[in-house]
Amino acid sequence: MTCIVGLVDKGQVFIGGDSAGVSAGRLSLVVRNDRKVFRNGDFVMGFTSSFRMGQLLAFNFHPPTPRVGIDVMTYMVTDFIDAARARMKEGGFARIREGAEEGGSFLVGYSGRLFHISDDFQVGESSHGFDACGCGDLIALGSLRSTREWTDPSARVKEALECAEAFSAGVRAPFFLENTTAKAEEKNAA
Repeated sequence: MTCIVGLVDKGQVFIGGDSAGVSAGRLSLVVRNDRKVFRNGDFVMGFTSSFRMGQLLAFNFHPPTPRVGIDVMTYMVTDFIDAARARMKEGGFARIREGAEEGGSFLVGYSGRLFHISDDFQVGESSHGFDACGCGDLIALGSLRSTREWTDPSARVKEALECAEAFSAGVRAPFFLENTTAKAEEKNAA
């Protein structure tokens, strides 16, 4: 339960996320201090599915350097995903269900592009220039569509998260925002 929102604007990728930790089995919610949105070198990421998965991606995950001459999508589908899968296996998160390996859902901003990694490790890239994942995703997507004339990408991400919080029981402030051009030590609260 979460809302992660991503937006591409003028070569930068902005990703914002909420702070809800939801236990679906117990129907409980806690607002957590550990963030679902973070930078990892040249990448900005935001996750849903599991805080453990996010911790594995944020700590001690070293995305490989792209091979010379490889395009960004090929890199993401092969080298990046192979490294992410290996990290999830090492960390005890990846699981086999009905013969297929599963991970979790997260957004990745890299090289001015926004990618949506699904539970089955497929790599998607929306033609809209924005995407979302988590239980508030459809609400956030509607907000991003309706604010497409806005000129401030951070304001659009914040508005999408606020809309998701207003209409989804699994989304809670505070919201955090990162972008691909910010310095790693900068943490901008949305």
